Amino acid sequence: MQSLLIFGLGKMSGAMLAGWLAAGADPSRFSVLTRTPKQLPDGVQVFAGIEDAVAAAPHDRILLGFKPHQLGELAEQVQSLSGPQTEIHSLLAGITLDQLQAAVPKAAAHLRVMPNLACEINKSPVILCECGLDESAREGLFELYDQLGTAVWLEGETHFDLVTALAGSGPGFVYRFIDALAEAAIELGLPAASAHGLALATVEGAAALATQAEFSPRELADRVASPGGMTREGLNVLDEDAALKVLLVKTLAAARDRGAALSQDAG
Repeated sequence: MQSLLIFGLGKMSGAMLAGWLAAGADPSRFSVLTRTPKQLPDGVQVFAGIEDAVAAAPHDRILLGFKPHQLGELAEQVQSLSGPQTEIHSLLAGITLDQLQAAVPKAAAHLRVMPNLACEINKSPVILCECGLDESAREGLFELYDQLGTAVWLEGETHFDLVTALAGSGPGFVYRFIDALAEAAIELGLPAASAHGLALATVEGAAALATQAEFSPRELADRVASPGGMTREGLNVLDEDAALKVLLVKTLAAARDRGAALSQDAG
């Protein structure tokens, strides 16, 4: 049974840990190295300092959960936690496999991982891209990360930053849409409590239906929009000059390009 050390327990890595435990994983498989002591479930080992974590090294798998710009300053510590059989799993947005290999060269394999916060409730896409893994190891990691929702392998990093913008940052954009939908109704006269509750319930139901429907989201939109009806009039506003698509292309491009900048900032 392979163990996993989480180096830096931030919001994302914390959500992942919660998701694994919710899926029934043995808490003893996980340990955490964090500067800030946190209350964790029984069975999860906590290292308050690098010395204690090194004493337990080498670790089978190390999940890097700190900030991307910290890779340079923390690379030596990651090295000290690693052995020739260690897999380095990275949540560091924008940091490439080449950069991970350069930072921790003695590790057996390197993996980029990108979920979103829905992994806490086992509903996240989890994007994976690797170097150094054999087929058996790939299968094992797919099973591990698929517990958090739906794992997907990318063969190559060309689109990793774009996929991160879509699936990793995407929930933030959806949350903003939900809020904007409610705020628009408020501006038109609906009480705030009703507007926010209805907007959230509407998006929840629409997403649930879209995941089960035989039609694409584009087709679903047209199926609920009768000619000359209320929905069609609203869709006409969103569709005019591809306004919504244009806005989201700019949104995803900005997030994607930030990933490239983070890579450069990390050197």
